Amino acid sequence: MVAWWWILIAVVVLLAIAVIGVGVMRKRRTTALRERFGAEYDRTVQTRQGQRAAEADLRYREKQRSKLDISPLPEPARARFSTEWRGVQEQFVDQPPAAVAAADDLVYRVMGARGYPMDDFDAQADLVSVDHPEVVENYRNAHRIYELSQSQEARTEDLRSALLHYRSLFDELLCADEHATGPSGGGQPTAVEPDHQNATMERDGR
Repeated sequence: MVAWWWILIAVVVLLAIAVIGVGVMRKRRTTALRERFGAEYDRTVQTRQGQRAAEADLRYREKQRSKLDISPLPEPARARFSTEWRGVQEQFVDQPPAAVAAADDLVYRVMGARGYPMDDFDAQADLVSVDHPEVVENYRNAHRIYELSQSQEARTEDLRSALLHYRSLFDELLCADEHATGPSGGGQPTAVEPDHQNATMERDGR
């Protein structure tokens, strides 16, 4: 009788240790996801209506991303895309809707050149969030404004905001990697010249 009592106590203790261990592992996974996705973690919790579903979603994104071969752009492609972007921001002065449409297309093509799948916008944004969580919401907002502009429902200020949002992702996509430097070796990406863009966009006076 005494032996069975001690066995029962041991089982209870082992179960308690297992429960604690599972809790610690879940907490570590949560911490890792929060650190990797930042604000995108909080957004996903809200849209998925719960932490468990959100974390499953984020882990699924990581799994899908791991299957992709995302490669840096060769320098000639980076230079070509940079030139196109300068044309987009200059076009904004006289044709804001057309410039935003061009920016959407340009970012889309850059992502395709890097190796991201291009079939579905939401799935594409989810995959981009694994590599660029700090700017993916900018991309979603920019694309939303672009869609509004197609039915002439976007104001000029909205279009200006969209172009800046596109730029934030464009800059990151053109960096070869986290240590990428421009031709001068100065440690800055060659995607966009901020002062030039701001001056160009402000000249429209809107």
